[in-house]
Amino acid sequence: MKRREFIAGTAALLASPRRLRAQGPPRRIGLFGFLDPIAREAWRTGLRERGWIEGKNLLIEYRPYAETPDRTPALAAELVALTPDLIVAAAPQGAVAMKSATTTIPIVFVAVADPVGLGLVQSLSRPGGNMTGFTTWVPGDFIGKQIEILRELVPGATKIALLVNRDNQMHRLLLAEEVPRKRTVALPIVEATKAEELDTAFASAAAQRADAMIVFGDYLTIRQAPRVVALAAEYHLPAIYFFRQFANGGLVVYGPDIADLFRRAGGYVDKILKGTKPSDLPVEQPTKFELVINMKTAKALGLTVPPSLLVRADEVIE
Repeated sequence: MKRREFIAGTAALLASPRRLRAQGPPRRIGLFGFLDPIAREAWRTGLRERGWIEGKNLLIEYRPYAETPDRTPALAAELVALTPDLIVAAAPQGAVAMKSATTTIPIVFVAVADPVGLGLVQSLSRPGGNMTGFTTWVPGDFIGKQIEILRELVPGATKIALLVNRDNQMHRLLLAEEVPRKRTVALPIVEATKAEELDTAFASAAAQRADAMIVFGDYLTIRQAPRVVALAAEYHLPAIYFFRQFANGGLVVYGPDIADLFRRAGGYVDKILKGTKPSDLPVEQPTKFELVINMKTAKALGLTVPPSLLVRADEVIE
């Protein structure tokens, strides 16, 4: 018995080094852009599900740009200079900067509404080049759907302000292509490119007697979510938001499940690290959308939420 145990133990010692050598050194990837805690944990979960553990077989270089958007190109170049095996770029700003920074390092973008319109890929089915990823929109009039939801909550609404950041290329694209469609309401534009401009934007919406507001998704509004929600309450302005984070005090959220997109991105990271080319991976669209209604906020605004909207809601916050 002891002899068998000795042989088994010796075999294990001999096998372990070979197994460790077979695994090789940790792979290095970059994460470019701002991730809130929910998206960050979802992304890590997607990696863990496929066996990639940060600090063990995966090293991650983080380069956030939300606090210094003017340094986005420099930060992108800095990350590329580290020659990681792959870079994950969050949001349009990060993806566009990476498109300019490298044509060789594989890029997986996440949460980009129209990657074809931004020139990141040739098409969703055949990306071409070194980029692929996950878009936040599906074909159709998404802004129109948000308008419909707001008008169910505010039946007499004839003017709905759009809070946009013109530094966001995706916002500029939407203003040029989506907003000009024939609408049943007026859509005045109020702008904020910096945190200190948010107050002015809401004051402008109020001065124009807007009945409600659509808050475009953006790293600025996400980072300033509590303040944006507070300003909407201060100006008694019913607002619809794109991201789940705004449900904490925000009236209504309608948009893709961003956490699910980042979790799914872990699958593309896994495939590319194992040899698949980005050009062979089609850009994927969201499969989960969330409609969240905050009844406390509706009550504070004096709004009655129709049963037809409550039935469609994925979550109702009491």
